[in-house]
Amino acid sequence: MLTLGELASHIGAVLSGDATILVRRVMTLSKAGPEDVGFLSNPHYRRHLVHTRAAAVILGTADVAYCPVPTLVSENPYLAFAKATALLNPMEPAPRGIHATAVVASGAEIDASAWIGPLSVVESGVRIHAGVIVGPGCVVGAGTSIGTGTQLIANVTLCHGVQVGDRVVIHPGAVIGSDGFGLAKDGERWFKIPQVGGVIIGNDVEIGANSTVDRGTLEDTVIEEDVRIDNQVQIAHNCHIGAHTAIAGCVGIAGSARIGRRCTIAGAAGIAGHLDICDDVHITAMSMVVQPITEPGVYSSNLPAKPNRQWRRNVARFHHLDAMARRLQVVEQQLATLLKGNS
Repeated sequence: MLTLGELASHIGAVLSGDATILVRRVMTLSKAGPEDVGFLSNPHYRRHLVHTRAAAVILGTADVAYCPVPTLVSENPYLAFAKATALLNPMEPAPRGIHATAVVASGAEIDASAWIGPLSVVESGVRIHAGVIVGPGCVVGAGTSIGTGTQLIANVTLCHGVQVGDRVVIHPGAVIGSDGFGLAKDGERWFKIPQVGGVIIGNDVEIGANSTVDRGTLEDTVIEEDVRIDNQVQIAHNCHIGAHTAIAGCVGIAGSARIGRRCTIAGAAGIAGHLDICDDVHITAMSMVVQPITEPGVYSSNLPAKPNRQWRRNVARFHHLDAMARRLQVVEQQLATLLKGNS
């Protein structure tokens, strides 16, 4: 537990209220009790503020007047909430050593402070640095390097030659360094192109459950520092993802696409291959990007859901758009001729 004074100091908030009150956890406004800290960052939930029983609430200046309990005022309430949650939920100390059921090749270099969990496999030539946690059921392929403080939560596969930076978190089921989808046509058959590149993961990256990052064909697939990848994301061979970019669930990025720094790609968006997307681009959910993007900004495509009858009418009209456009062009030309004759 922490006092409100201690909490305010750690998260950089301004406390209004009794600094000696003890708090145990962060909780939603509607569920918070006398030992909880509530938070408000979305105005949609302001209606819960006046009834909260929290010991204090993290919020912005604009909401202070509505709060009946002590306040922790922050310019960025959502960030303050995240810091408070991390502070009040410290991680358990990690074990050290190698579990009896793990299989570790004799040539692997494993720091004494690292942990290799049950039923994990570490192949030859692997280098595992200080404080690394390899959870249960993971496979660390030959020649792979894992940086300081990185965590493979469980059932993570790092294929051969993958380089993972420091403080990376990779969630269950993720596969890093599998072969890219490289094929050449040989008559009616496909000839597989060997994928001889690797994958480089920068520091402070997080990769969600069941996501995949394919190895490069000749050069490496690169994920720069502080990239955040959600669950079930596909990043194909030879892609390059710029630092501080966030990619939401079910996004698919085709081969050799280059995504800039500080971009956000919302859920289920698709990025075609061999495209360059510049820095500070924000792509909304379910958009399909098929051309390069050279200017920062927000980009959207696709259509939101409509009532079925309305959607069916619209789809029927879509099939006539070309003919309608041609007729409109003829009308415009006739109108221009008429106006010119009357002038």
